[in-house]
Amino acid sequence: MNVVPTELPEVLILEPKVHGDSRGFFYETFQSNRYAEAGISGRFVQDNLSRSVRGTLRGLHFQEPRAQGKLVQVLRGTVWDVAVDVRRGSPRFGRWVALELSETTPRQLWIPPGFAHGFCVLSESADFFYKCTELYAPECDRSVAWNDPAIGIPWPVNEPLLSAKDRAAPRLADAPVLPAFAG
Repeated sequence: MNVVPTELPEVLILEPKVHGDSRGFFYETFQSNRYAEAGISGRFVQDNLSRSVRGTLRGLHFQEPRAQGKLVQVLRGTVWDVAVDVRRGSPRFGRWVALELSETTPRQLWIPPGFAHGFCVLSESADFFYKCTELYAPECDRSVAWNDPAIGIPWPVNEPLLSAKDRAAPRLADAPVLPAFAG
């Protein structure tokens, strides 16, 4: 597995070793020892799968308290995936990284606790799979506006399909609850 650092040092791109031949391919989507060597330790307690149509934008979501780390990947289709540092006091507060994830280029993104996450579907539809380090807790569910100008993410869609929750999300500066930077 190849580990690629990003501009946000805690956020990592993981490229698994793919074994392919005329029959297809095989790769490990998770192996605890290899991920621990890459700095992703702890245990995953919940797996999630979402299917979304072209133009759907989900995010920017996080939990606080009970912050979740997420190991995300696309099983079918293509998405533009984003992680934003929302830890109050972080030297990188409000900064983001983005990359395309697709079924044709197997790679994953590690989004540690304290970061908001979102994605936009670029293909006709996409199956988005992710492992979480904490169980979903509706009372801790938080979000910030996907189009907050202070964050400045250049989403690849002008009029995304949004949930009511995402349409009503506050700007980062107005978020009532944010995780703290542990330093």
